[in-house]
Amino acid sequence: MQAISRALADPRRVEVLRMIAGADSTSCMDLRTSMTMNPATLSHHMKQLETAGLIETRRDGKLVRATLRRKTWKSYLAHLKSFAA
Repeated sequence: MQAISRALADPRRVEVLRMIAGADSTSCMDLRTSMTMNPATLSHHMKQLETAGLIETRRDGKLVRATLRRKTWKSYLAHLKSFAA
């Protein structure tokens, strides 16, 4: 849970995650053209999200595709909700 919170502390990373979550699978090329971010910065943010367990990446030919790990995301939200109880 701490790793996810750390990953989400960066607003640009949250925006990357939001774009990934909005589709079944998102290519890094689509992310790069939608955001004003150079490839190295996007790669860094993707790595942080992947290390935190929020996304999975897979190679699809020349493209790298990212998918939200919905089960992990729902677990994280349930953990946060437990603080309100």
